Amino acid sequence: MPLSIPFWVPASIPSRRALIAAVTAAAISSATLTGGSIARAADGTTVPSPGAPGLGDPLFPLDGNGGYTVRHYTLDFDWQAPKTPFAAKTTIEAVSTQALSRFGLDFAGNALTSVSVDGAPADAVREGDELVVTPRSAIAKNAAFTVTVTYTADPTQIRHRDDAIEDYGWIPTPDGTVLYPQPNGAKMIFPANDHPSLRAPFTFRISTPNDLTAVANGRLQSREKRPDGRVLWTYRSERPIAPQLVQLGIGKFTTDDHTGPGGLPIRDYVPDDLAAPTKAYRDLTPQHLAWLEQRLGPYPFNRYGILVGDTDLGVALETQTLSLVPKADLLGTQVDAERNLVHELTHQWFGDSVAIRTWSDLWLSEGYARFYERLYSESHGGGSFEAAMKTAYENHNVWRRDYGAPAEPTEPNLFKRMRYDGSALVLYALREKVGEAAFDRISRAWITQYRGRTAGTADYIKLASKVSGQDLAPFLTPWLYGPTTPAMPNHPDWVAAPATG
Repeated sequence: MPLSIPFWVPASIPSRRALIAAVTAAAISSATLTGGSIARAADGTTVPSPGAPGLGDPLFPLDGNGGYTVRHYTLDFDWQAPKTPFAAKTTIEAVSTQALSRFGLDFAGNALTSVSVDGAPADAVREGDELVVTPRSAIAKNAAFTVTVTYTADPTQIRHRDDAIEDYGWIPTPDGTVLYPQPNGAKMIFPANDHPSLRAPFTFRISTPNDLTAVANGRLQSREKRPDGRVLWTYRSERPIAPQLVQLGIGKFTTDDHTGPGGLPIRDYVPDDLAAPTKAYRDLTPQHLAWLEQRLGPYPFNRYGILVGDTDLGVALETQTLSLVPKADLLGTQVDAERNLVHELTHQWFGDSVAIRTWSDLWLSEGYARFYERLYSESHGGGSFEAAMKTAYENHNVWRRDYGAPAEPTEPNLFKRMRYDGSALVLYALREKVGEAAFDRISRAWITQYRGRTAGTADYIKLASKVSGQDLAPFLTPWLYGPTTPAMPNHPDWVAAPATG
């Protein structure tokens, strides 16, 4: 499987342009990746040292950890009841990228029981949202090792953001839970190396009362009745997943199986009393898949489905192969429902299959999802795509001032309007610049070249230039980073209101 490259940015880098140059350098030394030099003994051997406490992401510098690569997560959850703590265990199989004296895991707020490395007890201390683990013996470079963390999971853990995310972490339902780990809420659920560029396969083993169903990303491997009357559900992700795209739902669900293009298995999980009211819109998924595959190529995973959230959650989430869609999104008009369904489905290509390198690259994921959402809606009863883009253009300077340029967000404004319609506008401008045929080739090439991999803004500009046959850096750079919105190609009458005040 392709491995994501950890990302480190020295604090001295002054600008986003310098950042892009750093992450796309042809050769990145291991010293750069860990943010410091490699210590060596007098005889030239490597001296074990601590893994970096974060990857240095410009927005969340302490998310992720240096010094190792996760190869597999196994989550064991002994679910009891809504808002009730329960016993949990996370097993992490990893490989060191340096000689490690200690290393960190992103982990917040759960009561620890024990931590071990390769079966031996290890010291572990809390440093904010970091769990710092010191193994009994240092870990050699390029060594495989296993970390086991047992703890009491707390399904009441929720945090809040003042943007489109709102509440994230464990999201309660009347009889269970769903997960909203984006952007960095996985650490409230399980210990992780939590950054969108870092992915690994997952195995989920969830024990529930016999009247509840557990669902998770990927394929249901088994459903085992236990002697005590409980049921053990085992799922395997099949493909690597970023922690922010993990899904785990527990509740009284109806399963609804149907088939997509080419026989793709589709399985929806719906709270029993919502199965009938949401079925008409959920049954449109094969049509949505066919429409997107015509434009983007084959769906990139082995299966898909919708998990309907019986919550007041205000936003859906593109959790990999199993999109979380709040019930309100499926109980309104068909136009609104399809916009949300197509948006999350598009993310399976943009953001899930092709992962973003840093959070500043979110415009690529949300921009494309909004672009195809609006393009689909225009031909299926919704409003004019061009009119929506004209409105976005009129507001673009104000959004730049308030929320940052499309590829230069600040952490509090990450999921604000600029990353949605404001970023779709950049793609619309690119299509106007190169033409529809060339734009379609760029989009398909992006998905093909980086399928199952991690890529960022500099990669996109380079690929778009190659595919179109013209240097697009002078065009895209001011759109993505400039202080004011450039002129829109082919629309000299469009005017962006000045950002005053």
